Amino acid sequence: MSSFNRRRFLLLSALGLAGCGFTPAYAPGGAGNRLQDSIEVDAPSDRPGYLLTRHLEDRLGRAGAARYGLSYAIELSEAPIAISANNVTTRYNVLGEITYALRDLTSGAVLASGKVDSFTSYSTSGTTVATQAAKRDAEARLMVVLGDQIVTRLLAASPDLPA
Repeated sequence: MSSFNRRRFLLLSALGLAGCGFTPAYAPGGAGNRLQDSIEVDAPSDRPGYLLTRHLEDRLGRAGAARYGLSYAIELSEAPIAISANNVTTRYNVLGEITYALRDLTSGAVLASGKVDSFTSYSTSGTTVATQAAKRDAEARLMVVLGDQIVTRLLAASPDLPA
């Protein structure tokens, strides 16, 4: 009779990952550690920019002595996705796209750049105040999603960054 042994599975999985060169980004000596508290995010100019900056600083830390600078441009739009029989829009998608560039603050060279996009939705079937609150919440959720995508891409690029 055979039974599944979780400990053996985890041990074999860890050995398999170690054998392929996998190392956690935030492990001691990991490539992600060089990004912690070393990226100065450009100052926000609007609410979505503030939400993005706040989330990036939560994930990467607030830079004291910044080594890198992160510039970004946010583009948001809305698209109706649900229309009632009375021709009233009851749900919207908030579409977001961020173009970003990580640059070396000493040389000004762009070290990593890219574009991330995603969407969230909100309902307009409540009162005007509820609809406005739902829209603001959707924008906040979208900035978290896009911020996480940027952090993931920066972590992937971190082994190639100058120390």
